Amino acid sequence: MSTAASAFDTDLLVIGGGSGGVRAARMAATRGARVTLAEAGGTAGLGGTCVNVGCIPKKLYSYAAHYAEAFEESHGFGWHGAAPALDWSRLKENRRNELARLNGVYLRLLIGSGVEVINGRARLLDAHTAEIDAGAHGQGATRRLSARHVLVATGGRPQLPEFPGREHVLTSNEMFDLDPFPARLLVIGGGYIACEFASIFNGLGSRVTQLYRGPHVLRGFDEDVRRFLGAELVKKGIDLRLNANVAAIQRTRAGMRVTLHDGSSIEVDAVLAATGRLPNVEGLGLEAAGVAQGHDGAVLVDGHYRTSVPSVYAVGDVTARVQLTPVALGEAMVVVDHLFGPAPGAPPRTLDYEFIPTAVFTHPNVGTVGMTEAEARAALGGVRVYRSEFKALRHTLSGSSERTLMKLVVDAASDRVVGLHMVGAEAGEIVQGFAVAMKAGATKAVFDATIGIHPTAAEEFVTMREPVATPDSTAAA
Repeated sequence: MSTAASAFDTDLLVIGGGSGGVRAARMAATRGARVTLAEAGGTAGLGGTCVNVGCIPKKLYSYAAHYAEAFEESHGFGWHGAAPALDWSRLKENRRNELARLNGVYLRLLIGSGVEVINGRARLLDAHTAEIDAGAHGQGATRRLSARHVLVATGGRPQLPEFPGREHVLTSNEMFDLDPFPARLLVIGGGYIACEFASIFNGLGSRVTQLYRGPHVLRGFDEDVRRFLGAELVKKGIDLRLNANVAAIQRTRAGMRVTLHDGSSIEVDAVLAATGRLPNVEGLGLEAAGVAQGHDGAVLVDGHYRTSVPSVYAVGDVTARVQLTPVALGEAMVVVDHLFGPAPGAPPRTLDYEFIPTAVFTHPNVGTVGMTEAEARAALGGVRVYRSEFKALRHTLSGSSERTLMKLVVDAASDRVVGLHMVGAEAGEIVQGFAVAMKAGATKAVFDATIGIHPTAAEEFVTMREPVATPDSTAAA
């Protein structure tokens, strides 16, 4: 250990025990660094938003929401019997038990790697010093710690809209433990979080109304995907109201009265506001340390995720770049390699933000990778578009009216597939595999030469032959 390093209490102080923070702490420790991780939520906060109030519990509830629909569909395959009933309390308890198990896994991995874990809120005092309040978690009083390097990985937090009665709304953080189960739910927003929760609670038995101020849900996604998913959500029973917004909310004896901008009103039992997320920077002492921040407080970083203060780095949602768990994990590894060297025999990692796949776990799912049609036309000029819409084989007997959409966007000059989009069952699972091919530069000719697996929905991506005539257009706001 160098004299410069030993002058500090720790080589790396990680603030935040979410996906990016835990990955960076563990990997840095395996490279021989002295690592301390501070998590404001205590052991129960390990894993961050994804594990505790995001990806994992949301996907578990999405699975739960499919069972009532699956029971209805089973009649077409010869199954019959009494309709199932949801035990909401049992679902919540099972979810809590699983998340507690995962929190424990994260803690054991950290400790096993030699990371010192402090259950407390950290605040920077300067470029190398932090004050950690650990009293709330029974670890003693405030502790001051000096660090050679600091990594800020505190993630994001829900953003609440501004209107009278906003104190009555829920955020995505509270949706997993609602008591009682809401018979009538209003969801405000049209992003992936709003659409996912609308699908989940509709599937679990709520009467769901979803409001979005724009013309189509999922702003930023391909226009065909936006329109198609909106229609499918309506077919599933969601009362989707576009170009609509809340003016005020008032609590009543029967629940809540929500007044819309057009003067109409809705009576509901609970209101979820899923109108965006902000970088979680409050109380971190970034200003005191001299860390530059951008819009909504996002921490500004360079290509190595270093902030304006050379000793302070930041990864994940707190930088408001690409807000996805796998991206935070990748960014964490870039930081570790940069600060402590790569693993033996491996080159230093970099992260390419091109062709990052993502999924929306609505009913049906959305999976996408690469450019939208509008983005491709703007960036490349000439493109060919291949699109197919069909009823999946399962639904020929299920009685469901659900349909599947698949779309390819191809650069006409190079024949490279630059966009791949799907709305349908298991879209995320299907698109993940195609993302590898697209990252490798697969052309439409390669897709055409690939033998499909029959009978599957996925084979449609390698059997579309004729491009569709599409007007040059740009995505709606």
